[in-house]
Amino acid sequence: MLIPSIDLKGGKVVQLVQGERLALALDDLELWIDRFRLFPRVQLIDLDAAMGSGSNDAVLRDVCGRLPCQVGGGVRTPARAQELFHAGAMKVIVGSALFRNGRPDIAAAAAFAETLGVDRIIGAVDSKQGQVVVHGWKTPTALTSVEAVRALEPYCSEFLYTHVDTEGLMGGIPMDAVMAVRQATSRRLIAAGGIRSREEVDALHKIGIDAVVGMAIYTGALALDGDRRE
Repeated sequence: MLIPSIDLKGGKVVQLVQGERLALALDDLELWIDRFRLFPRVQLIDLDAAMGSGSNDAVLRDVCGRLPCQVGGGVRTPARAQELFHAGAMKVIVGSALFRNGRPDIAAAAAFAETLGVDRIIGAVDSKQGQVVVHGWKTPTALTSVEAVRALEPYCSEFLYTHVDTEGLMGGIPMDAVMAVRQATSRRLIAAGGIRSREEVDALHKIGIDAVVGMAIYTGALALDGDRRE
């Protein structure tokens, strides 16, 4: 399944390269809501909340009211996750809150699962130079993504694996890295990070992995064919 991504910063749709350099800033959110309206799932990320520089709550509520969204960015507590569900999110992406002192925080993961239900939680396992990174991809841990998903599997129904090294570069995502995570968990897996073509999306689909795509859609490199959305 292809999952289009809407990343919000300052109320605009943006695309960052490796989470740092601004590559695109688009004002016409309505255009993209309309273009994504037939997709079974859309990823909606509040980058301001993730970076601790603000929030886009009003926009999140509007988009979640019109699109089926998995929502992330700055979800640090179960209470915040509940707020997003009340705003209309179908699933919530939890990342940094699942780690503490460079290790999986099992107590925190259990608290999210107990409060929200495992089926509503997507665990974000973001990898840079082979290590899980947290706090907006700024803080490395000593963990690999494989180790992280194995530890957190009881508390998440899905995992979002982002290969930060290739994020926003449209150079393709390394399939060997994705496959290592796929083989480490029985949970549904979503991959992101440089996916650039329909062929990559199809290749991931064949091995049971969903694909989050942002930059390739917004630049027109990957066409949104109406008959191939699932």
